[in-house]
Parts: sequence; C-alpha cells; structure tokens
Amino acid sequence: MNINTSASAAQNTSDVVAMTMFKKSMDIAAQNALALINAIPQSEARLPPNLGQNINTTA
Repeated sequence: MNINTSASAAQNTSDVVAMTMFKKSMDIAAQNALALINAIPQSEARLPPNLGQNINTTA
C-alpha cells in the first residue's frame, strides 16, 4: 500500500466531511435567520391607515 495514496484519500475524506459540515451549518443559520425575520411583527397591522400618506416639511 502506498502511503501517499492513503494520505491523499484521508485528506479527500476530511475535505468532504468539512464541506458537508459547512453546508449543514449554513442551512441551520439560514433557518435561524428566517425564524428571526418571521418573528418581526408586521408594522402595517398596528399603524393607522392614514399614517405615512403625507410628508410634512417646513422651511
């Protein structure tokens, strides 16, 4: 058995595992971000319908 081939295969396996773990952590982070976004209350439901229709300015 060639040591270089064995080391190369081990490195390849390590790279695959690392990439799989990275993708999984990115999926979890995306789910957490989506949950936070969905937790924000909709401001439109709390505000009166006429609010935001006009801009009052003075010079």
